[in-house]
Amino acid sequence: RVKRGWVWNQFFVVEEYTGTEPLYVGKVRGDGSIKYTISGEGAGTIFLIDEITGDIHATERLDREQKTFYTLRAQARDRQTDQLLEPESEFIIKVQDINDSEPRFLEGPYIGSVAELSPIGTSVMQVMASDADDPTYGSSARVVYSVLEGEQHFTVDSKTGVIRTAVADLDRETQDRYEVVIRCLQVKGLYQAGGSSEAEAVNLVPLSPAEMYQFSIVETAPVGTAIGRVKAEDSDVGENTDMTYQVKDEEGVEMFKVTTDSNTQEAVIMVQKPLDYESKKVHTVVVEALNKFVDPRFVDLGTFRDQTIVRVSVLDVDEPPEFRPPSNLMEVQEDAHVGSVVGVVTALDPDTANHPVRYAIDRSTDAERIFDIDANTGAIVTGKVLDRETAGWHNITVLAMEADNHSQVSRASLRIRILDVNDNPPELATPYEAAVCEDAKPGQLIQTISVVDRDEPQSGHRFYFTLAPEASNNHHFSLLDIKDNTAAVHTQRMGFNRQEQDVYLLPILVVDSGPPALSSTGTLTIRICGWDRNGSCNSTAYVVSATLSPGALIALLVCVLILVVLVLLILTLKRHHKSHLTSEDDEDMRDNVIKYNDEGGGEQDTEAYDMSALRSLYDFSEIKGGDGGEGPGEGGLSGNPASELHILPQWVQSPDLDFSVFRDYICKKVEQADEDLSVPPYDSFQTYAFEGLDSPVLSLSSINTWSSGSEQDFSYLGGWGPRFRQLAALY
Repeated sequence: RVKRGWVWNQFFVVEEYTGTEPLYVGKVRGDGSIKYTISGEGAGTIFLIDEITGDIHATERLDREQKTFYTLRAQARDRQTDQLLEPESEFIIKVQDINDSEPRFLEGPYIGSVAELSPIGTSVMQVMASDADDPTYGSSARVVYSVLEGEQHFTVDSKTGVIRTAVADLDRETQDRYEVVIRCLQVKGLYQAGGSSEAEAVNLVPLSPAEMYQFSIVETAPVGTAIGRVKAEDSDVGENTDMTYQVKDEEGVEMFKVTTDSNTQEAVIMVQKPLDYESKKVHTVVVEALNKFVDPRFVDLGTFRDQTIVRVSVLDVDEPPEFRPPSNLMEVQEDAHVGSVVGVVTALDPDTANHPVRYAIDRSTDAERIFDIDANTGAIVTGKVLDRETAGWHNITVLAMEADNHSQVSRASLRIRILDVNDNPPELATPYEAAVCEDAKPGQLIQTISVVDRDEPQSGHRFYFTLAPEASNNHHFSLLDIKDNTAAVHTQRMGFNRQEQDVYLLPILVVDSGPPALSSTGTLTIRICGWDRNGSCNSTAYVVSATLSPGALIALLVCVLILVVLVLLILTLKRHHKSHLTSEDDEDMRDNVIKYNDEGGGEQDTEAYDMSALRSLYDFSEIKGGDGGEGPGEGGLSGNPASELHILPQWVQSPDLDFSVFRDYICKKVEQADEDLSVPPYDSFQTYAFEGLDSPVLSLSSINTWSSGSEQDFSYLGGWGPRFRQLAALY
């Protein structure tokens, strides 16, 4: 289908409309099945739309000087379903200017100066008047200048307002001050029969060049900054030369102040109000000097005071843009699509160069990027889907900066209000539960129902109550809509039997007033109760009591006690059995096989064993050959083994003995230690010694003994130190 288009008779509305009927703005084409609505700035208050015809009217007087345009959005909805037939359209209503503002001089009264005997046409100063009307529409804002008084000596340019001398014989000694009245006349406007005008007085003082002071100061100078110094001459001496200074003209008193330096008797001129180059480039200040002490005898001789003119030139400084107008409130519907325009901010460069301005949003105030802004136009649009129930207001900061100098930045706080749309259904205020006695009578009030809705329509809430369709066969309870956003539930039958059914679930349908109308179903739980022994209706009368009798409590405690005794008995038996096993192991050590990885106490144990024995090598061949081949049981160690150990001959190393096997073994161990990455790199030094072919101390095992009998004397083992004490006890 073809998309509907807005057909405007006019895109503007005239300001200050005084008619009695609403002012027609425009309309949209459509048929009777479509309902038209608008939203945005002034929707529903200033601008109204006929839902059937689509005609838009303005109901209030508008002022272009207060607001120049309004941004609105139009929607076309189906009258039956209230669904959008197409995306909403955005349009702007501009306020057309009429000649309703009179011209005004920017400042005044003006005070100027010109050197005496200046030639004709010498520029003295410039006066300027402005008109608040729209300068781009018609001629309402155009003004012309003319001289009302003082035209014999001065003229004014009708377009620029520049005042010039009309004669060449201005003599300060003849006349030192002139008062000139300048008139600004507004060109006749379109809607007003005549223009308006004002008169402004201009005081012009001819001065000799020596009697004028000129200073300059930047427009950003803070209040209290000294501009310059002037000094009046006095031929007296002593305290008669003490002077005070003051500002005489009205403009100077407002913008500047003068103090007296007591040491130098100079007047110090300082800034009293912030300056603005764009508003006024030159200030003329009249400074007056007075004697502090005047002798009463000479009062008749004169006023003892003098004046001078100080000309202060304001120097231009690059300033950041300024937001205009300063309105900081915008509104947008919460169902606005992503990319919808919320409003437009405007900032202008106050400097004479009028640099272009770029816009941005301070993301510290909009971290979720809910809004975006067009860098060139300042149009603020939605960046995400809005939800008034989550956040009804958004406070963001908009930045305006010069396009070619981003260091010149201005900030403006903007509040955005999210307008409500009916997008949340009403719900029961709480999960209601009610109780009714078995002998209840028909019409008895059981429960009053209320609802809550997260939406906040401008016209207020209106809810409608009815039983849900699934409760159409209900003959037990009835629902009455009280018409004040509450409903009452009553009984509809005589008596109930909770043995047949003790709980009833009553579904209730709640509908709001929309648009669009939304609904939800809540459940009311109704319990049937009976009369207890105390004469009160109790829904838990038939519930089995959870209280235990004294006998049951005693039985329960006895069972717990028996369990505790059994646990303690089991722990005691396990501990006794473990102790018995330990004692048996201590008594019978012969069944244990003890393995030792070393033959002595180690290198650090120097008391338990003589380490020199490990380094002593013996020749056992002499022992074996001394007995002429007798067996082990016939000689050898049959005597005292302890004494025989001390007389064993020392073994002499054979010259052809090869120790390479030990060298290879040590190198292999070193290589394994270097390649093993799983252990820390600890340094280790180990000493290896070759003890010979056989051990000098023969086997102590009782399995292969040299003696055929069992009466061997092992008492010498007791002298081997504490590490062999248990071994000596075994033998």
